[in-house]
Amino acid sequence: MLRQVAVLALAGLLGACQMVPKAAGPTTAPPPDKPVDTIEPGLPTDTDRHRVALLVPQTGPNADVGMAIANATTLALLDTKTERVRITTYDTALGAAAAAQQAVADGNKLILGPLLTEDVTAVAPVARAAKVPVLSFSNDSGVAGNGVFIMGFVPGQSVERVVAYARGKGHVRFGALVPKNVYGDRSAAAFRAAVVEAGGTLVAVESYDRSATALTGAARRLANGGAMDAVLIADSGGNAIRAVPIIKGTGGKQILGTELWNTDSSLGTNAAMRGSWFASVSDGLYGQLAGKYRTRYGKSPYRLASLGYDSVLLTVRIAREWKPGTSFPVNQLLAADGFGGIDGIFRFNNRGVAIRALEVSEVGAGGFRVIEPAPTKW
Repeated sequence: MLRQVAVLALAGLLGACQMVPKAAGPTTAPPPDKPVDTIEPGLPTDTDRHRVALLVPQTGPNADVGMAIANATTLALLDTKTERVRITTYDTALGAAAAAQQAVADGNKLILGPLLTEDVTAVAPVARAAKVPVLSFSNDSGVAGNGVFIMGFVPGQSVERVVAYARGKGHVRFGALVPKNVYGDRSAAAFRAAVVEAGGTLVAVESYDRSATALTGAARRLANGGAMDAVLIADSGGNAIRAVPIIKGTGGKQILGTELWNTDSSLGTNAAMRGSWFASVSDGLYGQLAGKYRTRYGKSPYRLASLGYDSVLLTVRIAREWKPGTSFPVNQLLAADGFGGIDGIFRFNNRGVAIRALEVSEVGAGGFRVIEPAPTKW
């Protein structure tokens, strides 16, 4: 999709065939009316549209996710019917820094992507030197700032939302089970802060290596770690299913989850998981996007495809007041009223992190049920 989109329009066709009668002697062709244009390297001049680069993996192990995001940007361009934005895709799997350098050289004034944290780290200095802002799909708040904005679903926000909801329902004593990785570390930090902010009591936090044995051991330690009435499991639904029976074995507890559960509607087939709560972006509009995607591309998109779609909606909105060829108006990304999209409303804080309006859902036998909708305005 959109691989190196560069359509070269020719104003006229030269070299039309014709019969020429023989002359008495050699003749010299008359000079052309206008000098022939020299074709320059890179993208053709386009004074009416904004040049925007999309940096995603198109080859390698993450190619399917990258192409889903790229396809979603195409759908957004079609749905908005915009004629003011042109998106060119660059493959980060061939080298993220090189992709950014080519995007800058081609005259792009905004970069959408990349996806991976390490790619954002590689792209950021290149884009910063060219004064081109980066609107990344990463969920790593550590790479945000200094010209880099992230649109990914930051786990801390999901944790804060579900803890606040649980506290509002009368739960006071909290515990957590988190993996030993970056996601777990950030979830644990957000959990501690959220419990304090909500006026609850932090009883225990247990962490584990990503193995069944370590998970089981951590769940047992947590279950015996003191009286608690709500427990957060900051991991996938599959690991939560393994841990919950152990955690509930020492008494009933309200189980809390994160946005990682959003894509696993089969959680309710496990009886122990029913009644659990988690916070995430709304899936209402995403269902419509997924249906449209399947119709056009013949398969279902990855959940992160919505980030590509919403990044185009954001760009199109700002493009109304953005003169083609000029620098992207970065200050408009900090608009207090924020932006709307497939994943609901969001706005960037002064660190460049997308703050999202989240809903709270409950796991049931037939799937998920929204028990507190996401706000629709700030």
